[in-house]
Amino acid sequence: MGAPTVKRHVAAALNAARGAETTPAADAVVSDLLARLAAESRRGLTGVLNGTGILLHTNLGRAPLAREALDAIADAAGSASNLEYDLESGTRGSRYDRLGALLRAATGAEDALVVNNCAAAVLLVLDTFARAADGSPREVVVARNQLIEIGGGFRLPDVLARSGATLVEVGATNKVRIGDYAQALSPRTALLLRVHPSNYRIEGFTADVGGAELVALGRRAGVPVVEDLGSGALTDLRAYGLPHERTVQEAVAEGIDLIAFSGDKLLGGPQAGIVVGRAAAIQRMRANPLLRALRIGGPTIAALGATLRLHLDSAARERIPFYRMLATPLDALRARAETIRAQLDALDLRAERVQGYAGGGTLPLAALESVALAWRPAHGDANAAAARLRAGNPPVVARAEGDRVLIDLRTIPPERDGDVLAVLRNAAA
Repeated sequence: MGAPTVKRHVAAALNAARGAETTPAADAVVSDLLARLAAESRRGLTGVLNGTGILLHTNLGRAPLAREALDAIADAAGSASNLEYDLESGTRGSRYDRLGALLRAATGAEDALVVNNCAAAVLLVLDTFARAADGSPREVVVARNQLIEIGGGFRLPDVLARSGATLVEVGATNKVRIGDYAQALSPRTALLLRVHPSNYRIEGFTADVGGAELVALGRRAGVPVVEDLGSGALTDLRAYGLPHERTVQEAVAEGIDLIAFSGDKLLGGPQAGIVVGRAAAIQRMRANPLLRALRIGGPTIAALGATLRLHLDSAARERIPFYRMLATPLDALRARAETIRAQLDALDLRAERVQGYAGGGTLPLAALESVALAWRPAHGDANAAAARLRAGNPPVVARAEGDRVLIDLRTIPPERDGDVLAVLRNAAA
């Protein structure tokens, strides 16, 4: 924290004591100072235990990294690396070559490019293909039911506007047909764009256009088809008891020219925006000067590479924490809950069956059966008790439901159960 910061808080605590109506005891001043220092320490980035039951929690950093990814970061970032150096020729190399072979193998695409997040990937695609040589905007055709807003107020139309592209909406809110796209084509059309609906669904009287159908239209019209796939699954989630989520490989197989997706969601890696697709299109994006402002650094390349290697070995996939959490059986979760509960007999603590969610804008209505520690605090309400857990060391982020605080164990690594025990004991005291 540093001496200047501590000194600032000491001065603030003393000033508060001097301004009080009655002179506080020395212990009270010390307690105030310690509380100020604790609050200061939580302002910086700190590790927490995710007890919410949301596996990819946007506000808690989304996907936790595999040990292999963490080791790769330490190896690449702890010393000099070949980030932009070709070891064979002894000359300057390209950072984008470090992941190309892995992404081609994992997705089946001709080529790939990685930038700092999926919004940046979409922006780079639009800037490369939806702007005429003279700088004038060209048109991007999007279904009306795909003009989404996701967390933090991010809206797809805003990204289109920022890129300089002209948005052309087609279809109705609940129904869009291939004829809607065909009627929107003009000499100014640059792209046909598909967008993952993220965390909302339209159900009932609906119709949509599949990727293969849109590709066929694009081929006839000579217009590239781009898909913002969002979470970017490389694995069929039905193997883990979840509904099917469109995979990157499926989009590639349908002939989509460019597919953008995230590295820190269903892929289970670091924050990154990945674009895979036709080699000629990727090469045009590499030549865009905007790429330099969006490029990733060595630690991200190292972590993403390690994560992709785990995906390529199906026997190793569950070393990625997201997939390990999905695969953990209920009996194992209940046994952990009972072990913790047995050591806290003084608390009103029970192991309860609950529902969690994949999170990360993926399958928002698909519940995951789980087991949580349900704590009914003897003093104060559940919200106050949850706040005491967040003030722990490490902070435990749980959810309050009625008079209970629920700590879902599916989203907490089993090796951290001792920390949960200690934080619960201190919060109850």
